[in-house]
Amino acid sequence: MTTHDLAKLTWPEVEAALAEGCAAILPVGATEAHGPHLPLDTDVTISVGMARRAAAKLEARGTRCVVLPAVSYSVTEFAGKFPGSLSLTADTARAHLTEILGAAAATGFAPIAVANAHLEPDHIATIKDAVAAANALGLAPVVFPDVTRRRAAERLTAEFQSGACHAGSYESSLVMADDPQSVRNEIRRDLPEVDISLVSVIQAGIKDFIEAGGTQAYFGKPAEASASEGEATFEILSDLVVEAIEAT
Repeated sequence: MTTHDLAKLTWPEVEAALAEGCAAILPVGATEAHGPHLPLDTDVTISVGMARRAAAKLEARGTRCVVLPAVSYSVTEFAGKFPGSLSLTADTARAHLTEILGAAAATGFAPIAVANAHLEPDHIATIKDAVAAANALGLAPVVFPDVTRRRAAERLTAEFQSGACHAGSYESSLVMADDPQSVRNEIRRDLPEVDISLVSVIQAGIKDFIEAGGTQAYFGKPAEASASEGEATFEILSDLVVEAIEAT
């Protein structure tokens, strides 16, 4: 294959890949506000970047792998008051993911991994439910390397671990590494730190960025972001996906 993107392949190319055995990765994100400096598709950009790098690593190790078209909508109530944030109900998001994973398994892809970059708790719950439902079909193992789990989070940046990481240095760096032209650097460089942990906010029962103190839909230190940090983080994120697939 000259590309790992399923959508860019022809059906005979997919047929040939499946005949040899082919894994698949489903990038999952959301369409939501990420500060005044990052695009609405930030989570999608990050999840696709994770998936493409993981697919390349797997292929280098002898495992054929495709990247499925990304899921770009899900539950995003925290950013709901910001224009452009488009949220689904949890039921709709869960059903959508379940059917995509089931269809990929029925087609013959195995194993299948979900590469997710949207961290809203209700969204994470829909992924876990969808993965469980897809596994119940018994067609292919489906895995979800959840970066919010402690063992994964401990491998990521200090800002990520702090919980003050929505559109901060962590996410800004990842977008700068993969889609630099979409970052409004003239704005990013002047943004002050918003040192508020979303983990603490969630534990307190707050479910709104504005109420949490993120009046511009960001938390963390976007001014400190760099493409080099983003590339280093992508290495870790893609490794998590590779490890989850190889563990099957």
